[in-house]
Amino acid sequence: MNSFNSFLEAANAILWHNAVLFLVLGTGIVFTLWTRFSQFRSLTHGLHVLRGRYDNPADPGAINHFQALSAALSATVGLGNIGGVALAISLGGPGAVFWMWVVGFFGMALKTTEVTLAMLYRNTSDPDNPHGGTMWVVSKVLGDGPAWRQKLGRLVGSLFCITLLVTTVTGGNMFQAWNVGNLTELYFGVPDIVAGIVLAIIVGLVILGGIHRIGRVAAALVPFMITIYFAAAIYVLVLHAGDIPAMFGLIFRSAFSATEASGAFIGGTMGYAFLYGMKRAIFSNEAGQGTSPIAHSAAKTSEPVRESVVAGLEPFIDTIVTCTMTALVIIVTGTWNRPAEAVLPDEMRAVATAPGEWTLPETDAPARTGSAWSGGERVFVIVRSAANEQSGNDLHRLAGNVAIGASGTPAIQWGVLQSAQEPELLDRGIYVSYVGAALTARAFDSVLPGLGRWVVTLAVWLFAISTMISYSYYAEQGVVYLAGERWVAPFKYLYCSLAIVATLGFLKSDAQLDNLSGLGTGLMLFVNIPVMWFVGHRAMRAYHEYMARLDSGQMGAGHAPPRLRDVISGHDVDR
Repeated sequence: MNSFNSFLEAANAILWHNAVLFLVLGTGIVFTLWTRFSQFRSLTHGLHVLRGRYDNPADPGAINHFQALSAALSATVGLGNIGGVALAISLGGPGAVFWMWVVGFFGMALKTTEVTLAMLYRNTSDPDNPHGGTMWVVSKVLGDGPAWRQKLGRLVGSLFCITLLVTTVTGGNMFQAWNVGNLTELYFGVPDIVAGIVLAIIVGLVILGGIHRIGRVAAALVPFMITIYFAAAIYVLVLHAGDIPAMFGLIFRSAFSATEASGAFIGGTMGYAFLYGMKRAIFSNEAGQGTSPIAHSAAKTSEPVRESVVAGLEPFIDTIVTCTMTALVIIVTGTWNRPAEAVLPDEMRAVATAPGEWTLPETDAPARTGSAWSGGERVFVIVRSAANEQSGNDLHRLAGNVAIGASGTPAIQWGVLQSAQEPELLDRGIYVSYVGAALTARAFDSVLPGLGRWVVTLAVWLFAISTMISYSYYAEQGVVYLAGERWVAPFKYLYCSLAIVATLGFLKSDAQLDNLSGLGTGLMLFVNIPVMWFVGHRAMRAYHEYMARLDSGQMGAGHAPPRLRDVISGHDVDR
């Protein structure tokens, strides 16, 4: 397992090099200017389209605009909004939130562009079951020419699908299941694997019904789960209303300078705030990744740009609204830099286990503030040792696990810290490691005991189920492109089983979780962003032609908005 983690670290160092992040951000800026700030079109015209004013049952496609956006949002509004934001703040500090906002804004233009391309080149040979995405874009653009171009198009399309499958099974599936299992065990003592099995069954029952069932479930589930989560977050923020101005000041200051160590936070440089904010925002809203265009390609429309303007709402809803709510709760409650929950005895010293490796002797767990040790908790202490590039100082975390011995006494078994310098305990405080969604739940619980236990756990389950459902459809389209329809059913069974694998206990820390989920996302960016640069001009030509017709009055809403319940259910486009 150590070798696997080392591989993930090495791969992420390449995939998420600062140059890659600047490229993604630069691409968003270019298309923002090229579209003349399409963000504002999404927030105006996109809302009219979403309301059903342009829905037409005769148009090719399987689901209406609202269901297509809901299906895409059910993938983006997931544990990236609860667990991913928590990871960004715990590793990069409050400044990461600012960079999430930046990615969210420019990501709206990225999403508009990539969905325009997908809609222009989607495969509608079966009008009721269209296929779309980057793989079809490159195949059709390069396929219209000599044989070598056709082979190249197939090769690039296949490469995208391979990266798509890596993303779906890691970030879209295993990341979700791990967070659900971890939080459910933390609050209710239910073994991780039980949560994995339940998730696999629920997701399997939905995805076997195809895009029609996915669209209906997503359209009903997404508004419900967002409303519950927002209500709880607003309650917390109202109680801390007086602290909100100072919190925004901290976010802006930390975005452009190093954040000092405080409590459980060991410190963070501006570079790491930028890195984790960008990384988690891209993972959450998928801008430039190329996944959500697959869901949008199923929309009923004869106007490719019309659906892409709706798609531009995704990063706004996902990152600028939903992720921000989570971030504000974590910061305003002080959970990100929370105090220690126990204290080590004075005589505790680090010992060498091998040259350059250090640990602490196993010890009985000291009394814990607020509750007793139940066993299974992951903890850490902060030590001073060699320089730490991430924190911008010489502080590190030394992790451990609480286990209940045969006598019933809890004890802490410490891991190993690799350092050329002997580590010294900073303050002897023992911090409980709340990873991902567990940190968000802890923030809610700090305001009203039980709020995180019930509301966040419910939200985590709903968010995870919705994300896993949509990502299964993305993976299905990749399988269709690579191997044909006959392999879809076997893949669905494999996909569901991986939710169980993720809860077997091989992921133990926020860094491991970050590396696993970042692997697939990083791979997709390496394929999708070059495609956008190569054929983006075609999307821009279609976009401006559509807006010219809209602004000149040549194209208006086809009818009055249908009943809202018909839009949500999709009955307004039933034939």
